[in-house]
Amino acid sequence: MRRDGRVADSLLALLSRDWLGVPVAVLVVGVGVGLVGSRAAWAVVLGGLAMAVGALLAAGAARHLVLLARKARANPPPGRLVDVGGHRMHVLGEGEAGGGPTVVWMPGGHAPGAEFRELHTVLAGSSRSVLVDRLGTGWSDVGPFPRTTAGEAEELLAALEEAGERAPFVFVGHSFGGLLVANAARRRSDLVAGLVLLDPTPLEVVAFGPPNGQLAAMRRGFLLTAVRQLFGAHRGLADRVGQGCAAASAFAELSPSGLARVGWETVVYDGDLGDLPLVLAVPRDLTGGEAVLAAARDAAEAERISRFYLRSRVRYLAASTTARLVYTPEGTGHDFPREAPEFVVGVVEGLLRELRAACP
Repeated sequence: MRRDGRVADSLLALLSRDWLGVPVAVLVVGVGVGLVGSRAAWAVVLGGLAMAVGALLAAGAARHLVLLARKARANPPPGRLVDVGGHRMHVLGEGEAGGGPTVVWMPGGHAPGAEFRELHTVLAGSSRSVLVDRLGTGWSDVGPFPRTTAGEAEELLAALEEAGERAPFVFVGHSFGGLLVANAARRRSDLVAGLVLLDPTPLEVVAFGPPNGQLAAMRRGFLLTAVRQLFGAHRGLADRVGQGCAAASAFAELSPSGLARVGWETVVYDGDLGDLPLVLAVPRDLTGGEAVLAAARDAAEAERISRFYLRSRVRYLAASTTARLVYTPEGTGHDFPREAPEFVVGVVEGLLRELRAACP
C-alpha cells in the first residue's frame, strides 16, 4: 500500500511541473512521425492523427505557459516569500498587534490565504493579522509530496518564524483549515494564545460516516483541473498545475484508508490542547448539507445521519478544558465565513479582548 502511495506521489510531483505539457506534446508528435514513417496505410492514418493531437497539445501547453507568465507579472506577491525546507512560502502580515496576540487565518479546502482576505483586511485595522499560503497554493511554491495535514502544520509554524511574526498567535481555521491549525496548536501550544475553529473537519465523519462520494469526486476534480491547465484548456488567466496536484494529494487523507495511515499524526484527540482557550463556531443544523441527507434510505436513517453529523461537528470541544461553543447566525451553513464575515470577525475580536484582559 505504501509503495502504491509513493508511486502516486511521484506521479503527482511530475504532473505538478507547468512545463510538462511541452515534452508530452513532443512525445505524441514523435510517435506520430514514427507511425507515418512505417508507410503502412493504417499506420499513416494513426500517425497523422497523433501528429495533429500532438500539435494541439503543444499549442495548449504553450498557451498555458504564456498565460502563467502574464499572470505572474500582473500579480506580484503582496507579502514575503520565506524559505521553508527549501521551498518558498508566502506570508502576508498587516496591522499592529498592540500588545495582543497575532491572528493567523487558514481557510478551508486546500485554498490560499487570499480566500480570507476580506476578514484579514477588516481585522488588520485593529490587530496584527496574517495570511499564509500553504505550499501548493497562492504565491507559495508547490512543495514536496505527499501533502499532509501533519506536514503542513509544521510548515505553517516554520513560515511564521521565518517571516518574523511574533507569538503568541491566535489561529483561526475553517473546515480543513481548522483541522490544520488545531494540529499546529497541538505541536506548539507554547506559541498559541487561543484557537477559533470555524466548523472544522471532524475526522469521524471520514472514518465512520455514511458513504459519501463528494470528497473522492473533489479529488478527481482537482486532478482533472490540473490536466486541463497543463494543456491550456481553460479560460482567462492560468493557475499553476501544482495547485490542483497539491490539493489532490492533501485530500488523499480524507478517506477511511487514508485516515488509517495518518490518524495518529492528524487527529486531535480529547485533551490534546490542555486548557488552551478554544472557541468552536458551528451552524445549528445541516443547512447546506441536504445532499447528505438525501442519500438516506428512509426517514429513520436521515435522522441518524443528521444526529451523527451534528454531534461529530462539536467533538473539538473535548480537545481543551476551556473550549466553548458558539452558533453561527440563523440560516448559515458550513460556508458561513463567506455568508457572515462580520460574525466571524466579531468572534475573533471577542477572543482577542478576553486574552488582552487576562494578560494586560
